[in-house]
Amino acid sequence: MLYTPGPTAVPPEIREAMARQQPNSAVQAEFTELYERLCANLTTVYDTAHDVVVPGGEGILGLEAAIASLVAPGDRVLCISNGIYGDGFADFVENYDGEPTLVSAAYNEGYDLEAIEAALAEADAHSEPFVAATLVHCETPTGTLNDLGPVLDLLDAYDVLSIVDAVSSLGGTPVPTDRIDICLGASQKCFSAPPGLTTAAISDRAWTAMEAREPTSLYTNLLPWYDISDGFPYTHLDANVAGLEVAVSRLLEEGMESVYDRHERAAERCRERGEELGLELYPDESRSSPTVTAFYMPGEAKTIQQRLEADYDIVLATSLGEYADDILRVGHMGTNAEIEKLEQVMDAIGAVLD
Repeated sequence: MLYTPGPTAVPPEIREAMARQQPNSAVQAEFTELYERLCANLTTVYDTAHDVVVPGGEGILGLEAAIASLVAPGDRVLCISNGIYGDGFADFVENYDGEPTLVSAAYNEGYDLEAIEAALAEADAHSEPFVAATLVHCETPTGTLNDLGPVLDLLDAYDVLSIVDAVSSLGGTPVPTDRIDICLGASQKCFSAPPGLTTAAISDRAWTAMEAREPTSLYTNLLPWYDISDGFPYTHLDANVAGLEVAVSRLLEEGMESVYDRHERAAERCRERGEELGLELYPDESRSSPTVTAFYMPGEAKTIQQRLEADYDIVLATSLGEYADDILRVGHMGTNAEIEKLEQVMDAIGAVLD
């Protein structure tokens, strides 16, 4: 049982769709119609009126491409962080010769709103405004879900473009996409499709900013996806697109409210079982995502992970960076947000702990 917080287990229907002979993305209208249907369906998942595009490339492509598409050398970017992926946005900004300002909070805490507002006010007062700000909805390595609303209020007040990594939340919990200028997802998390595709919901003002920026990159560039009437920017990942189209259709057939409720119930049960086993949450339940639960096991996470795979054929993930051996993560996202399967996982954790 693959119960990691991405890549997730892939259902048979999606694998079957990918195994079929695919139309040629460069010359056949059938593929373009499939792609456009996928993008239209994704607007429902995103719950947005913004354009949605699906470039070929794992989710990190979207994070880097958002920076490459909007940030010119010397541009200031406010990088708001309480986790590894939030910190990583600052690295992307530096890679494209922008100037990041990192406003950090503890990994198990919410964003520092006072520090964020102070940074915005200082930049505005010195006529050095931020071009954009970066945020992460769900920090997957710690399972921390961030409340984006108060930060988006501040960014609106200072007219700063917002870039949000929603890779591990999109499709598992609501995302305020219409308030976000570039909202990024990926195929391998709550969609339960294989890694390989980025999804991006992009506002009109973000497209306008990209056109003014005129990014020079081809692959790490969202602008060429604005209009595909003359073809795709490069050969698309045809089988991945076919698989993701089935995955998204499955969500829409279930209904997004039902999908969100299923994730909430799975998360609640996972944490109930964890409490029964004497496990500590990281962060606390009020900040934990419906898509992933992080159990704090200082110095023991890797050993327990290895025992679960060796003895029970259940694959979980530990964290990254400094918490790599301190946090064990259960990814109840996508098709794994099911109580029956989750009970098996928690039974096995209990057996290993005993």
